[in-house]
Amino acid sequence: MRHRLPLLKDLPVEVAVLASIAFFVALGFGIVIPSIPIFAESFGVTALAASAVVSAFALMRFISSPLAGSLTNRLGERRVLATGLAIVAVSSALAGLAQSYVQLLVLRGIGGIGSSMFTVSAMALLLRVVDADQRGRAAAAWQGGFLVGGVAGPAVGGLVLAVSIRAPFFFYAGTLAVATVVALVFLSPARIAAREAAVESHDQGEASAPPKSGWPDLLDALRNGAYRAALAVNLTTGLATFGLRSAIIPLFVIEGLRQGPSLSGWAFLVAAGVQAITLLPAGRITDTRGRRPAMIIGTVATVVGMLLLVFDDLATGSLGVAITIFFVSMAVLGVGTAFLGSAPSAVVGDIMGGRRGGIVVATFQMVSDFGAIIGPLIGGLMLDLYGFDWAFALGAAVAAIALIFVVRMPETLSRTPADA
Repeated sequence: MRHRLPLLKDLPVEVAVLASIAFFVALGFGIVIPSIPIFAESFGVTALAASAVVSAFALMRFISSPLAGSLTNRLGERRVLATGLAIVAVSSALAGLAQSYVQLLVLRGIGGIGSSMFTVSAMALLLRVVDADQRGRAAAAWQGGFLVGGVAGPAVGGLVLAVSIRAPFFFYAGTLAVATVVALVFLSPARIAAREAAVESHDQGEASAPPKSGWPDLLDALRNGAYRAALAVNLTTGLATFGLRSAIIPLFVIEGLRQGPSLSGWAFLVAAGVQAITLLPAGRITDTRGRRPAMIIGTVATVVGMLLLVFDDLATGSLGVAITIFFVSMAVLGVGTAFLGSAPSAVVGDIMGGRRGGIVVATFQMVSDFGAIIGPLIGGLMLDLYGFDWAFALGAAVAAIALIFVVRMPETLSRTPADA
């Protein structure tokens, strides 16, 4: 079964199912995340302790990723995916019933474990059920599901939070329950097995290697310059995009540009809109021109976007110019996010060549999570010591280092004689 939507055209039905699951997860997460610090503070704790509830989810997600990878290899992606979603759903519902700060903290940590199981297994499955020349567009569709859900979540979140401070947790549990049902009903084990057989037949060169599993796969992958480049790029995405950008931009708008917080909301909307528009061409370039050219575009865009923010901080004396540069930089970063959301994932799929790659995918995911954890901390330190321009320069420097890895990487997209 194939789909006719531009982003899903000629892709297997499993891609659409996984993109739908990503939408429901991101929708609920976007609704619950703003309410977590508020709910935590209702127990009479400090702002630092309230923020720790958010960090507990990310930390446990990071720590448990190797376990998620091992379970994916042993039990299969579909089973681990559904179990992970169910764990986050149940822990979120119980968090909504929490009667103390400690209960809330522990339950969010448990949710982080389930989240790592879901993301690792879903990405591993996505990269296995598509042909080599579809991996870029498949990763773009997966990214698109998260993007749409992430934009819609905060828009609905205000209405849900108005009902009750606990309501977002129950709504989040509900969206995750829907995602779990979608996974169990529409991810048919028989169809997945048939797709795997078809991929192995199509990608004989990739799949001809002896079927290994687990840590030997990771050691082989780390010897590959393309995988090291994918790790460097994913670290950049976590540190610069999910870390620095999310944490520093709202402060820059208020303290640097002297504008209200609504301006940062519009800026993030611009970045998301450009990212959405760029997803399809990014996926196509990844699958036709190659992973390396797409990753070069993405990393260069990230370097340029961060450098524009550096210059923007220096140009705040002229408000009109500063705001213009600010929005241009966010648009450029949106382009970078689109390309870096599809090409590195396709590289991981190429390296695995149709085999189960739980550990390889888990490591790939871990570096992004690690960047998202340390990005706000290092960026905040740079901001306190030197100012906004140095904080943004840090993001540009990390992306520039990743670009060196990308320029030196071998191309992993296999080309047939007809493609040459």
